[in-house]
Amino acid sequence: MTLQFLRVATHDGVAVVTIDRQDKGNALNAALIGELDCVFTGLATDASVRTVVLTGAGPKFFVAGADIAELDGASPAKLGATAAYGQAVFRRIETLGKPVIAAINGFALGGGLELALSCTFRYASSNAKLGLPEINLGIMPGYGGTQRLPRLVGRGPALEMVLTGDPIDANEACRLGLVNKVFEPDQLQDAATKIATKLASKAPVATRFILDAATRGQDLALGEGLALEAALFGLIGSTADTREGLKAFLEKRPARFTGA
Repeated sequence: MTLQFLRVATHDGVAVVTIDRQDKGNALNAALIGELDCVFTGLATDASVRTVVLTGAGPKFFVAGADIAELDGASPAKLGATAAYGQAVFRRIETLGKPVIAAINGFALGGGLELALSCTFRYASSNAKLGLPEINLGIMPGYGGTQRLPRLVGRGPALEMVLTGDPIDANEACRLGLVNKVFEPDQLQDAATKIATKLASKAPVATRFILDAATRGQDLALGEGLALEAALFGLIGSTADTREGLKAFLEKRPARFTGA
């Protein structure tokens, strides 16, 4: 697939995916979401990539939101299908089996924040603004915002953001736990790449199992989640990486993980 709106660069096990539609604030149109689908489908099976950084091009926007021009005049059936497809693509990102770090380099509004919410965690520049302003257009979040945001920050703060439509700044987002850390704009990309490189050095199977346990477990009762964790803990014992990690610890040397 020829990419029009995404740039992908890979180095040292880290893929940096940059959304580049700067003339439209990196807004998500159907073509861009299709490119995200294609790229992340490929990254899921690319053994050379262990971590992903997702960011926006330019100094102002991560993603301004969905492309409103495509929504205007759309039938109810079309709107529902658009939301369902976007949710499926974002779910693919959320369940990639590899850490995906959102480097929020500016405005992350509407679908842009929903995209960031589907990532493993989020870093933000100090000038970032985050919000779900759909209510101001007479619509509602459709790419998972009403589901992921309350799970992340709690029902009260999430509903305040969704029902007022008011954005919050990076420091408030960090206080709420919506973003993990805040950096100056010129430090954000380096910080995200540094942690991505660190994560890429970890055992890939253990990483995948941890993400699976945490993602699936959040929708389970505690007892079921613990059972899932125990099952995965047992399964991971059959891997070469586990044997290597334990042996390296006992031999007091760095482990050499291969993903086997």
